[in-house]
Amino acid sequence: MKKKPYKSSSTLYIKNMVCPRCIKVVRDELQALGHDVRNVILGEVTVSGTVGDKQLRQINKALEENGFELIEDRNVRLIEKIKHAVLKLVQNDYEVNPIRLKDSEFISKEVERDYHFLSTLFSSVENITVEHFTILQRVERAKELLKYGEMTLSEISYKLGYSSLAHLSNQFKQVTGMTPTRFKNMAGSSRKPVTHVHT
Repeated sequence: MKKKPYKSSSTLYIKNMVCPRCIKVVRDELQALGHDVRNVILGEVTVSGTVGDKQLRQINKALEENGFELIEDRNVRLIEKIKHAVLKLVQNDYEVNPIRLKDSEFISKEVERDYHFLSTLFSSVENITVEHFTILQRVERAKELLKYGEMTLSEISYKLGYSSLAHLSNQFKQVTGMTPTRFKNMAGSSRKPVTHVHT
């Protein structure tokens, strides 16, 4: 019996993928360019075969038109992986799926690199610590949940993995300058996209 030839694949790393809709857009764009898309996750897409320079330019053009871009630098890829690990932490529902690891342990496990190395790299490139970036993302998620108006502050703090309501309130006020209650009562408050949260 004749063996089927092994079909190689290429993994592309993509910046600014932050939600399930991003996955669909990237998949659709690459399929429209004629690529056999094997798998798409936040920040990565795997396609069959080798991708040549001309194809890379076509892919990058299509991605840029949708607010994404290809990542070629290895360190920048790691930064994106760290951000996606943080997003996974923040978007996790601790009430349904409690994460027993410390944030640093979780990030290290997700990225499969030593946390001290990741933390140093992240700070040098992003001019912000991983810890502070994580706090900013949790506060942004809290703001989003507050605007929905479907959960109490206590429920939100538990859902986001805070040790107490006071812990959430303190971080929220440090970042926004106001209490969660005041924010909830303010009209027209808007949530920043994750790619713009740096300070």
